[in-house]
Amino acid sequence: MRPQRKPRLSIPRAAYVHVPFCRHRCGYCDFTLIAGRDDLIGDFLAALARELRLPPHDPPTGRTPLDTLFLGGGTPTHPPPSDLRTLFALLQDRFDWSDESEVSVEANPLDLTDDQLAVLDEFGVNRISLGVQAFSAETLRLLERDHAPEDIPRIVQRVQRQCDNVSIDLIFGVPGQSLAEWEQTLRRGLDLGVPHISTYGLTFESGTAFETRRLRGELARTPEELEREMYAAAMEILIAAGYEHYEISNFARPGFSCRHNQTYWDGREYFAYGPGAARYVRGRRETNVRSVLGWLAKLERNESPVADAEELSPEARARELIFLGLRTSRGINRREFRERTGFALDELVGDAIRSQIASGHLQDDGNAIRLTREGKFVADRVVAAFL
Repeated sequence: MRPQRKPRLSIPRAAYVHVPFCRHRCGYCDFTLIAGRDDLIGDFLAALARELRLPPHDPPTGRTPLDTLFLGGGTPTHPPPSDLRTLFALLQDRFDWSDESEVSVEANPLDLTDDQLAVLDEFGVNRISLGVQAFSAETLRLLERDHAPEDIPRIVQRVQRQCDNVSIDLIFGVPGQSLAEWEQTLRRGLDLGVPHISTYGLTFESGTAFETRRLRGELARTPEELEREMYAAAMEILIAAGYEHYEISNFARPGFSCRHNQTYWDGREYFAYGPGAARYVRGRRETNVRSVLGWLAKLERNESPVADAEELSPEARARELIFLGLRTSRGINRREFRERTGFALDELVGDAIRSQIASGHLQDDGNAIRLTREGKFVADRVVAAFL
């Protein structure tokens, strides 16, 4: 099957920067990071300066304008204010963002000092995502978080005085966590008055301390039926409070959905920098070396930090757009899909659509396909059927 026309490539207007430093690696975390190595922050900044000027990232003239910039990690606010300022100065030398741009930073609640908040304000950060995770002291201890439940309202209020677009992350399915505790967690999150809440089911990833403890019999996965009830509670409680369930894991008040993440779900191109960072530029997907030390070594030798790269065929790219778009409440619009890919949706994946509708996982209004409520419980399995 061939597309009617070649999909258009755009100049990325989004950038992600991975800042890999943390005070401590939490037992459930499998992200690319290095803990207790603040001595490498200077090396990281020097390497990032080199990567920002490597092709195809180096702009032909001037700075590249951005609609969204996202700093994740790791903990982007872990470096001291002077290094945080250097980091933003490097990015500002490469990119141009305005008051209309969305500039997001992930933060550990206890890392946000007044001096760091001042740096974020200086460089136009207008969205802050806090890793709250839980409001139970016992659950926070199990998750190895360094803040206490009573810290959270104070920290959120301090952040809100500077930035009204605040998001919090919450985790469900933690060993020992009850449905009642999770419902209380959601309500306490609502009490904070933040416009965005992300909810994630705990996973036991290979190589993590949690997975090691599970294999030893020290931790057990939450029963699947209880996890389902917890996710259902998140949908019911947050939607009833006026939040839009705009993506599988994300809820926002109108106007506060994460614009940067929408870049990914829409299948648009984006720059990305730092260890383990994955980018999509000029129709090519690249993923950097995951090891922090390996990434540093590559750039210190003026070598490319890219570990994997691929150019998707038009059909594979079209299928990926379905995979990504079905995670959102908008789903996949037939007309827009054909305009972007050159493929007719039903000719490309008609059998999969019919199968998922018959299973009760998809709905079809003639213009677009979307996950049903039932489909959201098994979203990963549903979207994988289209690849």
